[in-house]
Amino acid sequence: MKAFYTILLLVLSNTFMTLAWYGHLKFKDLRWFENLGLVAIVMISWGIALFEYFFQVPANRIGFKENGGPFSLVELKVIQETITLIVFTIFTVFAFKTESFRTNHFIGFAFLILAVYFIFKK
Repeated sequence: MKAFYTILLLVLSNTFMTLAWYGHLKFKDLRWFENLGLVAIVMISWGIALFEYFFQVPANRIGFKENGGPFSLVELKVIQETITLIVFTIFTVFAFKTESFRTNHFIGFAFLILAVYFIFKK
């Protein structure tokens, strides 16, 4: 059950981080945000990223073996990076219609899946 909660929290965490890091690139499409300066954009993104920490820190504490969780530190990092790429890809495909998912991206992701396999191999 701790593995499930860890992964769920990491998905939520990465959703907020993706919005903080890349969501502001769509602000120009929103009338209220179109004339904001860089400092305002940074502050808004920072506010969104704060929520990332509300999920990331508990995910790592729950999931870490030395705290009674099922994952080593390396496993937690690989899970987090894999989730980051999945969330980023979904966000990119739906939010940025000019971006495309190409064959080389698919091949790269396949190698990442292999990396996950080898990290978890005992």
